[in-house]
Amino acid sequence: MPVCLLVGAGPGVGEAIARRFTSGGYSVGLISRDAAKLEAMAGRLSEADATVAWHAADAGDAVALEGALMALTDSLGPCDTLIYNAAVLKPATVLELETDRIEAELSVNLLGAHRAAKRVAPGMVERGRGAILFTGGGLALEPFPEWTSLALGKAALRSLSLSFYKELAPQGVHVSVIAICGIVAPGGPFDPERIAAEYWRLATVPGGIEDREVILQPTGTDPFYNDPERRYAETSRLPEHAR
Repeated sequence: MPVCLLVGAGPGVGEAIARRFTSGGYSVGLISRDAAKLEAMAGRLSEADATVAWHAADAGDAVALEGALMALTDSLGPCDTLIYNAAVLKPATVLELETDRIEAELSVNLLGAHRAAKRVAPGMVERGRGAILFTGGGLALEPFPEWTSLALGKAALRSLSLSFYKELAPQGVHVSVIAICGIVAPGGPFDPERIAAEYWRLATVPGGIEDREVILQPTGTDPFYNDPERRYAETSRLPEHAR
């Protein structure tokens, strides 16, 4: 049975991804900080006879994250798909923000992603297959001052993902960064189940270089979702989103 490890297994997108992969025949390992919420999520997923394991760890804590990844691969088997969905979502403008806080939040928004990918990539290369999927965001493409720290993390994560893609794709391992450019809510254009279906596609039938970066911005959705009052409309140049 193939194995999916999900770092940042929270409600919404995280649980929808876990549900999609268990329904597709994967064993799923869940990692996040809150043990009680992880246990409850694992219980809901296991009601459908899924094989689910979990381990509580802060993605920004190198020792804890390494330990969680090791424990889950020991119990479930080698990782076939890694999904890094962890992030610190705390607003502060570029002038308000303390540099020490940026450093602390990058431990989750960027460094944990690097550690997790480095942990599973060698086994994937050895087997000649696998997928590593990073949850990005529109802030990597056009930052806004209130979300400076998260924007820095997402921009760096985008670069990291593209570097991993260039190194690993020739060895049979697909890497994608998925920018979710909107507010996740059931029934809307950014419905968690629809987003999870895209992660499933990228893990199982990726389209090569065309899928090294996937930008989820459905037609008609607001590209200024990070600036709803349009305070920065005259100083922003929003990209042409692909999806």
